Amino acid sequence: MRKKLFILLAFALLAAPVRIFAQAESEGVESGIAAVTLVVNGNKVHVSGAQGETMEIFNLTGVKVSAVLIDSADKSFSLNLPKGCYILKIGKVVRKVSIK
Repeated sequence: MRKKLFILLAFALLAAPVRIFAQAESEGVESGIAAVTLVVNGNKVHVSGAQGETMEIFNLTGVKVSAVLIDSADKSFSLNLPKGCYILKIGKVVRKVSIK
């Protein structure tokens, strides 16, 4: 009798509908803020939409190797760094780049 009750209970639990909800993570994006664009071509970098921000450059071990103040709406400059992979960060925008 116990065995039948256990099997019936297990079947009832497995047959019961389960509701699963996925929730997208949002960061509270404010409207009216221009998007930051960061384009890398070789060792040349073009940044737009980040006036007044600071671009931080990290190596792959996480050590900050340089920082550049973005003082205009469109700024272009060259990275005087040795060959390798780097991480560029402006506010919440992060890009991985390779300098060849």
